[in-house]
Amino acid sequence: MYQYQSSVDTIAAIATATGPGGVAIVRLSGARSIDVAGKIFFARSAGVPGSWKPNVLHYGWVKAASGAVVDEALAVVMRGPHSYTAEDTVEIHTHGGPAAVRATLDLCLANGARLAEPGEFTRRAFINGRLDLAQAEAVLDMVSARTELMLRAANHQLNGDLSRELFSLRDILTTVYAGIEALLNFPEDDTEHGQLARVCRDVASVLTRIETLLSTARGGVILREGVRMVICGKPNVGKSSLLNALLKHERAIVTDVAGTTRDTLEESFNLKGLPVNLVDTAGILTPRDKVEEEAVRRSYGSIASADLVLVVLDRSMPLEEIDRSLLSDSPAGAVIILNKSDLSPAFTPVDIQMSAPGRTVVEVSAFNRDGVSRLESVLLASVLKGGSLDANGVVLTNVRHIEALRQAAAALQSSQQALNAKAPGEIISDGIKTAINRLDAITGRDIDTDALDRIFSAFCIGK
Repeated sequence: MYQYQSSVDTIAAIATATGPGGVAIVRLSGARSIDVAGKIFFARSAGVPGSWKPNVLHYGWVKAASGAVVDEALAVVMRGPHSYTAEDTVEIHTHGGPAAVRATLDLCLANGARLAEPGEFTRRAFINGRLDLAQAEAVLDMVSARTELMLRAANHQLNGDLSRELFSLRDILTTVYAGIEALLNFPEDDTEHGQLARVCRDVASVLTRIETLLSTARGGVILREGVRMVICGKPNVGKSSLLNALLKHERAIVTDVAGTTRDTLEESFNLKGLPVNLVDTAGILTPRDKVEEEAVRRSYGSIASADLVLVVLDRSMPLEEIDRSLLSDSPAGAVIILNKSDLSPAFTPVDIQMSAPGRTVVEVSAFNRDGVSRLESVLLASVLKGGSLDANGVVLTNVRHIEALRQAAAALQSSQQALNAKAPGEIISDGIKTAINRLDAITGRDIDTDALDRIFSAFCIGK
């Protein structure tokens, strides 16, 4: 965990991904950023960076102290508070080769800047009031989004949709808290319990809205973190063909020779907006040598770590003991896939449902892709368990936010119980105050330095 340093410092970092590319960006932020840029960037015709019009790209060269040209580049000045960090900021756009961008960063550091800590640019944006904490965390979600739905959910949070809802709830609870305090100090003013009735209504209203937010949590966390699906079955049932069908490209080698897959094979794909890590395992069999013994061990290890298990059976062949063992040992939420539906069946879905009650059964032909679209819908429904992936509004994707809202809901439920029991007002107000503090923890109005360190240390350097 790093210790945050004062924003009096001017910081610098590479803001683009490592490795070769068309363009790379070195970002400076802080009171001396323009001065540092003026020592290393020389515009062709626009004078020194301190004289530039903000937000206009200038063409020139990055040069060392000796005058040697490091790179041909572009640079832009963004004056605070109208910048990402709300401080004076400079970006230097070099060619994307690692040597050029690293040399440019080294020149920044040699001329008065220090290397930024992970997430320090975004942390400064939060400290300077440019973003609240929920918005700042959405920046990380934007950077790591693997699907369009996750990107959409992150955009809603970055635009302040979640924060506005939380601020609205906070305003109501603050009024409730003040009302309870007034009752405690001036009980004679509560004519016919009018104030108490309003407190009950408002607490119930806020609790309902928090529960509505929490109802999005399962789908939101899945959007953010993805799921791990594991394909298992005995050799030659079509596991690798199924992997290729779901990936929509030929990733795994497919032959009619049993045991072609000798180790786990993992690939990522987008399942209707859901990021999935899909694992193809070696066939489950009675091992004949140490290699097969290790392959089977790894297959069972993958099954144990799966969020969703896909048991594949060859529908054209009678069930064997290994098939029955996989069916009986499979988790309750497993999806049973009857592959090779293009061939004559040796058993029916009803037979499987009798052997493995409660499991979802789907018939497909991985070879000609029949039934794969329906399988995708079944897999999505199995993961969401009745939830949805609707990212058109506020979606809770952050575990920290979810836990804080659960604590706020629990505190409000305690206040409700105290109200119904006509408990002393201090007990009622304690729950309201706790709920307010939990909402403030999400937006950053009530957060300690250690918590901030943990949050921003998850960011990359340069963001």
